[in-house]
Order: sequence, then C-alpha cells, then structure tokens
Amino acid sequence: MATTRGKRLVVVGLGLIALIALMYVNVDPEVQYTVDEIMDSPEDYTSEEINLRGTVLEGSWDEESKVFILKGTEAELFVDFSTISLPDGFGEGYMVAVQGDLENIDGKWTISSSSIQTGCPSKYSAE
Repeated sequence: MATTRGKRLVVVGLGLIALIALMYVNVDPEVQYTVDEIMDSPEDYTSEEINLRGTVLEGSWDEESKVFILKGTEAELFVDFSTISLPDGFGEGYMVAVQGDLENIDGKWTISSSSIQTGCPSKYSAE
C-alpha cells in the first residue's frame, strides 16, 4: 500500500512541475515602456501592440474627441480612447498605463488604446 501512495505522490508532483513549466513557457513578460523611450524612435514600435506608462497632461483630456496627451519627462504622445471607456480613478495629472497600437496620424504620433489602467490615487497621496 505504501508503494501506491508513493507512486501517487510522484505522479501528482510531476503533474505540478509540468503545469508550472507550461505556465512559464506560455506567458511572455510584458515590457512596459515610458513615453520618452517610445518617442526616441517611434517607428520601431508601430508593428506591435505596446504597453507604456506616463502622466496625463493637465488640460489635455478632451471627452468630445476622446483624446488626451500622455507625457513623459521630455516627450508627449496623443492617446485615442474612442474604442474604450476610461477606468475609475482616471484624471489629469495621474500616472496611467496604456496598451494599444502606435500610429502616425496626420503627423502626430498617437496610440489607439485597447486598455488604460490607473492606480488608486489615495494610495499615492502623502497624508
């Protein structure tokens, strides 16, 4: 009877190892760029969906045209959010993560967003 219990433990252990190995093989780490990194050579990022972070520029959010400006330290980038809704906690001056396709539209580099994520503002405020 001890042999069967031992065999079961070995089978379960090997199954867990196989599942963990599959998880690491199938999950590609998602690189998150800054606006400045993207705008150094934006042409390099037009063939794939990108994930970047930046701060929503004060006064740039336009609900009517569904566009806002994401700024880095030195560069800025337009974000088109016409196909998605903005998350709770979105606001000007906040750091956000944007995922989407980078395109040059009428001479302006714009990311057509498929996802926008924000953090909880109260988490970052000093009290």
